[in-house]
Amino acid sequence: MALRKNMKLQRPQRRRREDTADVEQSTEPSAADTAEDTGRFRLQVDRQTKGSYESREAAEKAALAVKRGFPILHVAVFDADEGQSTTIALPDA
Repeated sequence: MALRKNMKLQRPQRRRREDTADVEQSTEPSAADTAEDTGRFRLQVDRQTKGSYESREAAEKAALAVKRGFPILHVAVFDADEGQSTTIALPDA
């Protein structure tokens, strides 16, 4: 087979889609932005808030259930009014 000389490789040109050019960005907040933490005590797993509770006891009960199921995770209860976090540890059996 003979090799062609002076042949240039060209990158295919990208075509702009007409339907995406006119789409406007939504100004409404996403579901994650609108989720409100209504309770004072927040359940945090690996520093991510997973739930909100009105009482410390309910938050600690949920946190202990998570910790028992997944002992390697960092589980804490955050008090929004005092700004303090309490780490949950498994009780000694």
